[in-house]
Amino acid sequence: MLTAQRKDHLLALLKADGRVVTKDVAAELGISEDSIRRDLREMDAAGLCQRVYGGALAASPAARPYGERLELATESKERVARAAVRLIRPGSTIILDAGTTTLAMAGLLPAELEVTVITPSPYVAIALAEHPLAEVFLIGGRLSRHSMVTGGALALEAIRRLRADQFFMGVTGVHPEAGLTTGDIDDAATKRALAAQASETYVLASREKVGVASAFPVIERDRVAGIIVDPEAA
Repeated sequence: MLTAQRKDHLLALLKADGRVVTKDVAAELGISEDSIRRDLREMDAAGLCQRVYGGALAASPAARPYGERLELATESKERVARAAVRLIRPGSTIILDAGTTTLAMAGLLPAELEVTVITPSPYVAIALAEHPLAEVFLIGGRLSRHSMVTGGALALEAIRRLRADQFFMGVTGVHPEAGLTTGDIDDAATKRALAAQASETYVLASREKVGVASAFPVIERDRVAGIIVDPEAA
């Protein structure tokens, strides 16, 4: 079997099962495990899978650049955003992570809701600029153009001085084995810092993020108050 044919087969397995086990595929195809590992390594580099010990998991489409994600699973994100907004208590202080689902949340906050919003996302801050009762704090730092989020030393220093009732956190993967993951190591550190300053952390998981994985773990599942999923995808 040619390399391209093997990769097509691996992609089909990932689509069907969400994972590939190296030794099983090697036995099925009658080739060496090293050949499968090499294929998976090349596929991982191309963003087609996420390598893990013993094989690979399906890669998250939510790890794409911010502009591309704006058009991805928009209805699912809105349903998750609506469910998340219902958890916000009047008069509370919340953190809205950077991301397209939190951007949807910003647009869905009721006009009569009095709330303080902290965010590392310029887009979320701008979306809330016209809200009549929301007090908005934008965390400064180095801007990631890929994810449109601030991070780095300046952001972490500011975060340490903040406190919030709830943190609505975005991730790019929610997987039973890989856990809660994202595609950028600095973004993962920023999310952990924000979670440490909130009494409750809720993970936002629209349809395209469930059952897939990205490279960098964010936080253990037992440290979050809940994972908000699309009710129509459950």
